Amino acid sequence: MRPVRYRWLAWGAAAVGGAAILAAGWLFLLLALPVGKGPQQGVIIGKDASLRYVAHSLKQKGLIRSEIAFRLAAHRRWKQVRQGEYLLNPSMNALDIMGQLAGGHVYAHWITVPEGFTVSQIADLLAERGIASRDEFLAAATAGRMLASDFPLRAGSLEGYLFPDTYRLLPGPEASQILVAHMVARFDEVVWKGLLQGRPPQGGLTLHELVILASLVEGEAKKEEERGLIAGVLINRLRRGMKLQCDATVQYALDQRKPRLMNADLQVVSPYNTYLHEGLPPGPINNPGLASIRAAMHPQQTDFLYYVARPDGTHIFSRTLDQHNASIARVRRGK
Repeated sequence: MRPVRYRWLAWGAAAVGGAAILAAGWLFLLLALPVGKGPQQGVIIGKDASLRYVAHSLKQKGLIRSEIAFRLAAHRRWKQVRQGEYLLNPSMNALDIMGQLAGGHVYAHWITVPEGFTVSQIADLLAERGIASRDEFLAAATAGRMLASDFPLRAGSLEGYLFPDTYRLLPGPEASQILVAHMVARFDEVVWKGLLQGRPPQGGLTLHELVILASLVEGEAKKEEERGLIAGVLINRLRRGMKLQCDATVQYALDQRKPRLMNADLQVVSPYNTYLHEGLPPGPINNPGLASIRAAMHPQQTDFLYYVARPDGTHIFSRTLDQHNASIARVRRGK
């Protein structure tokens, strides 16, 4: 006959084992049994959506029985989940739902194009997200004459007229063309019909020149409060026949973002190099957002002619070349 303490250990082990079996069975039921009948619902998985947030959203929509059970089951496969919108319904069990998410069965893509992105950067973003190939988007973004618009749309590249915003796209071979059409339509709605009320801009600039100026402001300004002032400096230089000398235009000519431009970079042969050529460049250097377009429409009145960037993104503004050179020296000394 076993001592009492061994019998207690055996009973305890049996109890723990039984509890584990019950827990596993209960977990399986929570995952394998669908919630029931109900309407199909769209669930959006954003770029930074966490497993905890998505599990809570699914539970709130009545698509799963348990957040905890779903998180336990989905933990290992969560890195496989792609961004986008998924169509799910309560007749699917939690394992089926996780299979849809991890399998990338996207119903619609949601894509946010940041302000100041170039056509090339948007193409890279689409390729990275698996929505469209880079070449497909670049081809679609250079077919301006094929799009109908209420504003005067130039033929060739649509750089500058692809309005930064969040867009919903259905997967398919025409995703690039559809996105381009949506972005141009958004520009038409927000800028041409909204800000300009269907009329050419005031102040002597054409629409195209306004968009170019706004793209320079977008490329140069890192702080919201400086956009209008930078626009004012650029307008002053244009009126005096001075070269704009915008680093952002050189970056565009180089087709790469360097943390710091060297003297050799400023000699790059390109019509977009405003260190070599007077006036505005021949086209926009990015797709500016609403704030930069407003700044270009209403530049701040100033007598500044120069500015230099500090490491924190703010600028020192100067009226004379001597003051500007002194400011450059201060920045280089870290002051």
